[in-house]
Amino acid sequence: MKYLIAGLGNIGPDYEQTRHNIGFMVLDAFAKASNAVFEDRRYGFVTEMRLRNKSLILLKPSTFMNLSGNAIRYWLQKEKIETEHLLVVVDDLALPFGTLRLKSKGSDAGHNGLRHIQELIGQNYSRLRFGIGNDFPRGAQVNYVLEEFSDEEKQQLPQRIETAVDIIRSFCLSGVHVTMNQYNNK
Repeated sequence: MKYLIAGLGNIGPDYEQTRHNIGFMVLDAFAKASNAVFEDRRYGFVTEMRLRNKSLILLKPSTFMNLSGNAIRYWLQKEKIETEHLLVVVDDLALPFGTLRLKSKGSDAGHNGLRHIQELIGQNYSRLRFGIGNDFPRGAQVNYVLEEFSDEEKQQLPQRIETAVDIIRSFCLSGVHVTMNQYNNK
């Protein structure tokens, strides 16, 4: 059984440690825990790994956030993966920092990356929303998501990323509904 795990972000050193790149950070931690190495492939940086009897493809799209759907659609089709075996890891302004919410489907909630994915494949795919908070003045949303985390957030980040990695493992091994029940109320 194959899964596509996509972490959203923007490529390049200017974006590396920004809030908008939490999807990349989570996938980097997941790959590192398994000694998997990303390679520059079509539409993104990709690595493949096994998790028990599951085959996982980890994808960090190189299309930039607002065109993430191109990479996800390509890899779903190339690897013949059903959308119910897709998990997208994404930042979420509506959730307090570090809050993790797994959803089996839903709207884009104003997120441009999710909006593009939805335009290309619909909204029936799972997403792991990683709260980045919304501590910014009115009209400063773009600057906020493209800033690095605060020093206090950076101290908490490793533990929250580790939990996100656990959620991905559970999603692949136990399914979305069991994982939602286990992690969404924490």
